Amino acid sequence: MAEDAKWYVAHTYSGYENKVKDNIEKTVENRGMQDLILDVRVPTEDVIEEKGDEKKVVKRKIFPGYVVIKMVLTDESWYVVRNTRGVTGFVGPGSKAVPLSDAEVERMGVEIIRMKDIDFDIGDNVSIKSGPMEGFSGKVTSINNETRKINVAVSMFGRETPVEIDYTQVEHME
Repeated sequence: MAEDAKWYVAHTYSGYENKVKDNIEKTVENRGMQDLILDVRVPTEDVIEEKGDEKKVVKRKIFPGYVVIKMVLTDESWYVVRNTRGVTGFVGPGSKAVPLSDAEVERMGVEIIRMKDIDFDIGDNVSIKSGPMEGFSGKVTSINNETRKINVAVSMFGRETPVEIDYTQVEHME
């Protein structure tokens, strides 16, 4: 059931984000709902604030007024979050909670979604098995999980040439 969990966004009163997070976590603990509500986060970033000559690093909320929750959406989990003091509702049409896409989750910095089928690392020697560059081999120079493309430095005409190809077109060299 936990693999069905998705990230949802709940709108809160401004300044109540951490209190909402704590209250949801307490409710989950008290009701034994750890298999339904897996994680509650208030996305923050480190910012350097300057006062006179003094610099200090402070945590700033990236999305004030919002809490991000990884949960399996059931009537019970929806009810618990929706009725937590400080929560004004879920982000979505009407009162319907809409899950974030993997790309949105990554952009928000909440979780890095690992592509299960991209098992290449920078520096790996690969051979190109299909497409216009079929038969060439080279070294992986960069990997873009979002576009699912891999850059490979291929030796062509006596020099290294960067080639961007889909990860499905390469394989590890024996």
